[in-house]
Amino acid sequence: MKNIHQYKDKKLVNKVFDHAYKNYDLMNDIMSLGSHRLWKSQFVESLKLSDNEIIIDMASGTGDITKKILEKNNSQSIIRVEPNYNMLNNNISEFANFKNVSHLCSYAENIPLKDSSCDLYLISFGLRNVTHLDQALKEAFRVLKRGGKFCCLEFYKVKDPVIGKLYEIYSKAIPFFGKIFNQNEEPYKYLVKSINDFYSQNEIKNKLEKVGFSNVYVSNIFGGVASIHYGWKLND
Repeated sequence: MKNIHQYKDKKLVNKVFDHAYKNYDLMNDIMSLGSHRLWKSQFVESLKLSDNEIIIDMASGTGDITKKILEKNNSQSIIRVEPNYNMLNNNISEFANFKNVSHLCSYAENIPLKDSSCDLYLISFGLRNVTHLDQALKEAFRVLKRGGKFCCLEFYKVKDPVIGKLYEIYSKAIPFFGKIFNQNEEPYKYLVKSINDFYSQNEIKNKLEKVGFSNVYVSNIFGGVASIHYGWKLND
């Protein structure tokens, strides 16, 4: 079997986002025809948030998931974790009035937080950019409290034959649009490849179960262009 993450070098991934951080939301607009905004809203709406919970927003990017959570509950404690320094700090001033939001520049494989310290682990369109995926999932399990929840929104190869064929055709044009709107097609080539080379929804489900998550299930969006994985930490 090929090494799916053979090109997922941390320096390479950081270089991609060093080139893209100023227009990251535009990048996702191009990748999803603008639908990622609706998908992220659906993602956050599916969460049952409670006061006094501590949330990790892993691979936080521009912080749009954090912003959507704060719209629901502006007192929610959120730790934004992002491996790319430029991405993390690009619009950090927007959170200046939220003392309940903190920011960490760190990789998903090695989170500088204590064991069993968080209630909810969220990652949106970031899992496929992780270099050592199994270690990152172990870290997610480690930092969650017993009863804590893992939620991941991610792009996948489409199973629906009609939608899949249409997206395959469109994906070939994505680098071209990236060059027009962002003056750089290379990050878009990488992102298209990262989807094509990523694991399937069922493989991610199996990996979550292998590190200890229980009651894992998948919710597909738009024929599987994107999917949400949910899992619970019921045992230490």
